[in-house]
Amino acid sequence: MKKTDYNRDSATEYALRWALGRNKKYFDFSHYGGDCTNFVSQCLYAGSGIMNYTPIYGWYYVSSYDRSPSWTDVQFLYDFLVNNNDIGPFGKETDIAKLKKGDIIQLYSVIEKNFYHSLIVVRADSPEPRNILVCAHTDNSRNRPLSTYAYDDFRCIHIEGVNKP
Repeated sequence: MKKTDYNRDSATEYALRWALGRNKKYFDFSHYGGDCTNFVSQCLYAGSGIMNYTPIYGWYYVSSYDRSPSWTDVQFLYDFLVNNNDIGPFGKETDIAKLKKGDIIQLYSVIEKNFYHSLIVVRADSPEPRNILVCAHTDNSRNRPLSTYAYDDFRCIHIEGVNKP
């Protein structure tokens, strides 16, 4: 397995291009539980260039019916990224101060008792939520400050690289 760099520029360029629209190559899950993690996965793919087709535990998208749980589910994406020792992007949970463009933020709700929304960082000037700009789907957002979201807590996932065969 060869570790390569994650292309943060490609991931954020994709996020900025498609934040307010939909790439027809991918199904829009907005009316089926939300499109946020699907969109973040598309951005991660733009920055990594490789999917992991391992059934159930991988990270891939072929169609709306042929995809891994991690492609469209907040918790499954987190689990894949922080535990991935196989093909595809990998990362670790980190502090807001270490966020870079192309990294992921997931929002937590005390009422729902879970992480419910995935965002991709497109700018991180300082570790203040008002200075972290994100893009997201479901409620389409482009260059939106993290501070404008309603959440009880959040976690940050720093993408460390990409495993390639």
